[in-house]
Amino acid sequence: MMEISEFAEQYQQKMFGDEKSSLAETDPEFIERFNNFAFDEVVSSDDLDDKIRFLAILAALLGCQGIDEFKAMLPAALNFGVTPVEAKEVVYQAVAYLGIGRVLPFLNATNEILRARGVQLPLEGQAHTTTENRLQAGEQAQIDIFGEGMRGFAETGRETNGQVNKWLVDNCFGDYYTRGGLDYKQREMITFCFLAAQGGCEPQLTSHAAANMRVGNSREFLIKIVSQCLPYIGYPRSLNALRCVNEAAKAQAK
Repeated sequence: MMEISEFAEQYQQKMFGDEKSSLAETDPEFIERFNNFAFDEVVSSDDLDDKIRFLAILAALLGCQGIDEFKAMLPAALNFGVTPVEAKEVVYQAVAYLGIGRVLPFLNATNEILRARGVQLPLEGQAHTTTENRLQAGEQAQIDIFGEGMRGFAETGRETNGQVNKWLVDNCFGDYYTRGGLDYKQREMITFCFLAAQGGCEPQLTSHAAANMRVGNSREFLIKIVSQCLPYIGYPRSLNALRCVNEAAKAQAK
């Protein structure tokens, strides 16, 4: 007869303390298999830093709209060293990729959880741009991440995309990527997780897989990230993400 492994039990203790899920009583066979898989087999499969692991999981839960699991995993992420600022930055950046309609419940949940832990809100501001310089700063962020080909991107596509290309520069990159709290490598990693988890964004996912590699998140690293997100987003989206990673790596090797 199977039982929850010692490693999984110890890892859960680090995540949740003495708090136990009611599913252990109502669905013991399921919890036995899931916990052994997610909190032992998957966690033990690589050497990722726990903070990076949990930043990826939080981003993936935003992407797949897993609000109940997000509420459970945010305290665990904080227990593993993710700071309130880092957690908030994951949620804020998600708006650019998921929209406020999908992110607002997560922002409210984050505030509730932080307040319950005695964190004073609002947190220290992390904005480094102004209305006057956000376009220029956003363009520089795009160039830093994607390369010189992004110079002048805000002025392209007016006939087909209207203002969207400009907004990608001044809003998506100028308002979010320039903030403190997370660096470019972390921001590209969480963007990759947002896109992988929501599905249907494979062209953008391939592009951001390539961007991850440009800023130092290797193909092997991204495979580890997908593996850690798999219990939360399932096999189809994980396999699609791996295909995009490998396509991006193949293109870069040419």
